[in-house]
Amino acid sequence: MSAEPTGKAAGPGRLGDRWAMWRGLRARSAVGYILPPEPRTIGLYARGKMLLAGQFFHGGRLTEQPQAAIWDVHTDMADFVDLTQGFVWLDDLAAVGDARARSLARAWTEDWIARFGAGRGPGWRPELIGRRLIRWISHDHFLTAGRPAPEVEAFRRHLTAQARLLARRWRKARPGSARIEALTGMVIAGLALMGLADTVDPALRALSAEAAAVVDAEGGIASRNPEELLDLFTLFTWAEEALAANDRLAPPGLQGAIERMAPVLRALRHADGGLARFHGGGRGQEGRLDQALAAAGVRAVAGQHLAMGYVRLQGGRTTLIVDGASPPDGRAAHASTNAFELTSGRRPLIVSCGSGTPFGEEWHQAGRATASHSTLCIEGYSSSRFGPAGGEESLTDKARVTALRLTPGENGLALHIVHDGWSRTHGLSHVRDLKLTNDGRHLTGIDRLSAISTAEKRRVEQLMAEGRVQGVDFALRFHIHPDVEPMLDMGGTAVSLALRSGEIWVFRHDGVGRLSLDASIYLEKTRMQPRATRQIVLSWRASDFETSLVWTLAKAQDTPLAIRDLERDELAVTG
Repeated sequence: MSAEPTGKAAGPGRLGDRWAMWRGLRARSAVGYILPPEPRTIGLYARGKMLLAGQFFHGGRLTEQPQAAIWDVHTDMADFVDLTQGFVWLDDLAAVGDARARSLARAWTEDWIARFGAGRGPGWRPELIGRRLIRWISHDHFLTAGRPAPEVEAFRRHLTAQARLLARRWRKARPGSARIEALTGMVIAGLALMGLADTVDPALRALSAEAAAVVDAEGGIASRNPEELLDLFTLFTWAEEALAANDRLAPPGLQGAIERMAPVLRALRHADGGLARFHGGGRGQEGRLDQALAAAGVRAVAGQHLAMGYVRLQGGRTTLIVDGASPPDGRAAHASTNAFELTSGRRPLIVSCGSGTPFGEEWHQAGRATASHSTLCIEGYSSSRFGPAGGEESLTDKARVTALRLTPGENGLALHIVHDGWSRTHGLSHVRDLKLTNDGRHLTGIDRLSAISTAEKRRVEQLMAEGRVQGVDFALRFHIHPDVEPMLDMGGTAVSLALRSGEIWVFRHDGVGRLSLDASIYLEKTRMQPRATRQIVLSWRASDFETSLVWTLAKAQDTPLAIRDLERDELAVTG
């Protein structure tokens, strides 16, 4: 689970783990499956080919060690040991699926059993055992087809022993996503392997209770990370599929969580199928969201256009998703209140910079700042402030959404949203009005810095009287996806944006403010390095109780329905 830290990645293996595996490997083991297992997880073909070439890519970094087993790779990549010990790489080799990939997968699995299978090494936290069980069972045929019976029996003996160990240890997993992953592995193993039926009901009761506790009444989670929501939803649907294959119904806590989460995920999905990238989350692995939603079979959509604190506007082929709530707790939270992303058909247009976590601490902190999002930012101040020197603390002095209103109109839906992120520091609130037409061709925005309350007006007057404020420099920022080609147009009064689909969008403003096209960065964990891109910046100075900037973003011509717009670009793993 990428969104939650998993603690130290390495260690010698506890004595209790070694003793439990010693007993488990000598106990009666499953020699077959109740039902033939089917692959549940989606890997990346490109990443599988890289593994075959001795290239290990994770967390935005690439290490090349062609002759090394995956356990011997020397790297400082964060949580790389967890990736290897959880066998997530097996998904990628299975995606390649040829004889070389099968041979490498078998060799590394047999090597793991020889090195670590007796309870040694770093892979014995409950969530890692659950993650590994899911992959081993999911790809059993890939690993065992055509192998001699004694080798297959030895592999199944290790499966059984690990499942028995997990049945006793899952309570050691941290509540939340770690415990859910451990319990999902336990449920899948108990339902799949002969001789483990007694482990299913206790694990299922615990998984149902954890699901009910983690997923709130509206289908959201505390981190407000859309990609983490998808990760949890995927685990729940895997457990539900395993139950259905055994003619069993999911318990109410689990089924209820799935039914609440599905509409939220639909609301957080852009027109191109990717998730909104907020609070440390990425677009989500290609195909996983569609597969999980199809498996869940829940067709409902989120009501009132508000899901997990995000507001969704849609017109035609255009989606607009706005962060409409205060930042959550946690080190991954971003100061992104009132920021939006916009996608036209299959093409992202306006984005945030994204999470810099895979690229180091400096990028992590930079990605959290308000200036890294498509919204208004006062120079030198994020709308929510950070703890000291990039420490582990959550954002402090958080922006609060003090007003949020959606108003249907004859030609589209209008959003009015206000946050007070600079009320204490400057006596000013950010008021944002957005309207997207029904055909999705025209977005109108009005952004104001306004002293709304009496207290805010007094704060502005006090700062001016003290001579501390002669005006407040601020800017509207619109970060552009790197696949879009921007160009200053109309004598520098507009910006034209050319999409690969052939669409042209044009940004204009009311003449107040200075328009520029500046450098920006696009951060995505599937890339080996940050990607250079551009941002539209409309800057001005507020020197009164209210200052407004008016702008539009509109298609300049009809959208061609071209083949290149229907194809998805393969998820890249190169810079």
